Amino acid sequence: MFNLAAPPADFVESPFPYYDALLREAPVCPQPDGSVLLSRHADLSAIYRDVSLFKSDKKAAFAPKFGEGSPLFEHHTTSLVFNDPPLHTRVRRIMTSALTPKALRRMEPGLVATIYALLEAMPSAPDLIADFAASIPIQVIGNLLDVPMEERGPLRAWSLAILGALEPTLTETQLARGHQAVLAFKAYLQDLIARRRADPGDPETDVLTRLIQGDEDGQLSDIELIQNCIFILNAGHETTTNLIGNALCLLSDHPDQRQRLLQDPDLMEKAIEEVLRFRAPNQFGNRETAADVTVGDHRIPKGTNLHLCIGAANRDPEVFERPEVFDITRHPNRHLAFAAGPHVCVGLTLARMEGRIALARFLESYPHYRITARRAGGRIRFRGYAALHAEI
Repeated sequence: MFNLAAPPADFVESPFPYYDALLREAPVCPQPDGSVLLSRHADLSAIYRDVSLFKSDKKAAFAPKFGEGSPLFEHHTTSLVFNDPPLHTRVRRIMTSALTPKALRRMEPGLVATIYALLEAMPSAPDLIADFAASIPIQVIGNLLDVPMEERGPLRAWSLAILGALEPTLTETQLARGHQAVLAFKAYLQDLIARRRADPGDPETDVLTRLIQGDEDGQLSDIELIQNCIFILNAGHETTTNLIGNALCLLSDHPDQRQRLLQDPDLMEKAIEEVLRFRAPNQFGNRETAADVTVGDHRIPKGTNLHLCIGAANRDPEVFERPEVFDITRHPNRHLAFAAGPHVCVGLTLARMEGRIALARFLESYPHYRITARRAGGRIRFRGYAALHAEI
C-alpha cells in the first residue's frame, strides 16, 4: 500500500509513475493513519463541488500536527483555503471584488514593467527561479497589498516556511521555522495595517484597504484580517513561482513544443493550461468527510481526512488522451490545478495572467535558452524548483 506519510525514496523527485500506479490499482487508497488518498479526476471533481459532504475546515487534523493554539494552527485554520462558510464566503467575496477584470487590467502595465526590468537585469548564467520566477509574484502581490518596496525582502522566506508546514510529515526544525515565520509575518502586518488604517489607499486597487473596510456584511476581525493577508501572499507566491518555473523547464525539456509556441504565440494560453495540468504547482488538496460517504466501492466514515491528489487526477486517462505527453495544443483541458467548485482558486485569473505574460516576454528575449542544472523544491504538496540554472 502506498503511504503518503512515508513515500518511496524517489517519490519527491518523480511522483508520476506512482500517480499512474494509484490510478490503475488503488484510486481510493486507505492510509495507515486512517486518512484516504484519492486520485481519480471524477472523484476529486465531485468532492470539490460538494460542500455539504466534504468540509475544508481542518481544525481536527491540524490540532495534533501543529498544536492547538500555536501560530501555524491559528494561521492555517483561519485562512480562506481551510475554511467553510460563513467565514469562507465573507473573505472570498471581499477578495473577489478586488480582483475584477478592471482591476486586473490596471495591474497589467505594472506587471509588464516588472518583467522587463527583470529581463534587462538578467545575468548571463541566471537562476531562473531566483532571478525571474520568484520575483514576479512577490512584486505583484506586494503591489496588490501596497507593501512598500523596501519592506518586501522577508516575504518569500516567510511564505516558504509557512507553506512548507503543510507537507505530510515535518521535522522539528521545519515546525519551529513555520511557527516563527507566522509570528514574524503577523508582527509586520499588524504594523502595516495600522499604517493603512491611518492612511487608507484606494479600495479599487489596494486589496489591504478593501479587506480593512470590509463590505455590507461587516468587517473581518483583526485575526481574520491578518491571517488572510498572509494567505494572499502565500497562496499567490509559491504557486505562481512554480507555474513560471515549471513552464520554463518544460519548454526547455521539450524543444519541439517550445518551437511550436515560438512559431505560433497564439498558443500561449493553451500552453499555460498544459503546464498547469502536466506539472500542477499544487499537487495535493485536502477535505474532511462531514458524513459517512461512499467513493467507488469504499465506505469512508465521517471525520476522515482525504488527500486529493491533483497531480494524479491531471493524468487520468479517463479524462485526458495520452496524459503522459506534454502537448501545448491540448484541448479541452479540464485540469484541476486550481481545484473546482466554491473553493476554486480565487486568484486563478491573476495567476494565468502572470504566467502568460512572463513566459511570452521571456521567450521574446531569450528564445534559445537552455536549462543546464536544476534543483527540485523537495516538496510533496507543492511541485516546483528551488533552482533552475540556465544559459541564455
